[in-house]
Amino acid sequence: QVQLVESGGGLVQPGGSLRLSCAASGIIISGKTMNWYRQAPGKQREWVATITSGGFTNYADSVKGRFTFSRDNAENTVYLQMNSLKPEDTAVYYCNLFYRTTNYWGQGTQVTVSS
Repeated sequence: QVQLVESGGGLVQPGGSLRLSCAASGIIISGKTMNWYRQAPGKQREWVATITSGGFTNYADSVKGRFTFSRDNAENTVYLQMNSLKPEDTAVYYCNLFYRTTNYWGQGTQVTVSS
């Protein structure tokens, strides 16, 4: 059974930083592309970032230069380092993996950016 478990969310002031983690079980993430999405209240879920099996990354324009996606295959975990956070980054953040026709999602972790 594939499980993705996010952690690391919380309340942070504008300009602050958070590091999200997504630990996978039931599947080996090495060799697989992983994604982060987020969903703000009243809005559709939106793509945030992607990391390929080779470590190449791609980011939504809204987070480019502020967020960094990394992976530790030995720990079967991916990370999203979020710096210079803005109130508009407030959302539930979800880890995602698409594998063999199935879209796997974590339960999400809440990030709130507010003074």
